[in-house]
Amino acid sequence: MNGLGNQIIVADMRGREGRVTPQAAIAINATPGTKFDQIMAIHDPKVAGTVAYIDIINSDGSRAQACGNGMRCVTQFLASDGVHQSFTYETVAGILFGEVMADGLITVDMGTPKFAWYDIPLAEEFADTRKIELQIGPIDAPVLHSPSVASMGNPQATFWVNQDVWSYALDRFGPMLENHPIFPERANISIAQVLAPDRIILRTWERGAGLTEACGTAACAAVVNGARTRRTARKATVTLPGGDLLIEWRDDDHVVLTGPAELEWTGTLDPASGHWTRNEVAA
Repeated sequence: MNGLGNQIIVADMRGREGRVTPQAAIAINATPGTKFDQIMAIHDPKVAGTVAYIDIINSDGSRAQACGNGMRCVTQFLASDGVHQSFTYETVAGILFGEVMADGLITVDMGTPKFAWYDIPLAEEFADTRKIELQIGPIDAPVLHSPSVASMGNPQATFWVNQDVWSYALDRFGPMLENHPIFPERANISIAQVLAPDRIILRTWERGAGLTEACGTAACAAVVNGARTRRTARKATVTLPGGDLLIEWRDDDHVVLTGPAELEWTGTLDPASGHWTRNEVAA
């Protein structure tokens, strides 16, 4: 599936033991036909009141705590049987909610953001995470500097820029910043240009996946960080390389993401080895 071009594999693991292994994820991603940003593995629920436990695996085999685009894909997949349109999930990041709306777009409640340095987490104490001391480039003329940082279930750094986001070599800066010592669990690195209080242009280097067409949690963080630095309103459209997401940081402190999801094809995979086969499509 894809969420605004963000390549997602939804693996239905309900009714079986085990997990998708890091080795399987790396093997699957090594094949051009199945390169992906995240695997969303749907497991039997562990907590009463939820429909499933969602295990999220990055393309490098590491685990992720949250994935907004992936949660939309999971929601559309589960709704495809026509029985239910809204779902409650458990993830490492907590309890999340997804719903297919009447217009076909999918809304996911991504929970509440966290701003304390130890919750993000950062390797050292910052009293105010709206602007931390971090830059790349010459000291007297940094290319990127002073990001706003937060957690949307995973670490997020939003660098604010005035120029076109495509004028920055994110493919070069992203890996260095993702793995900077200030981020003990690594981080998603985003470049954000505010066009209006309700409009942001965003590019993201995603932790464990690299350059991505869309990152839902990064879009959520951009609006949250924009609002708390008074750059944006609490509701804004975020334009990513793959398209637009509508993000709202509600008064109850929950961040809600709305956008599309699309089925590309189906098949089977071995969660231990990564061996896969694609279903034939009837003519």
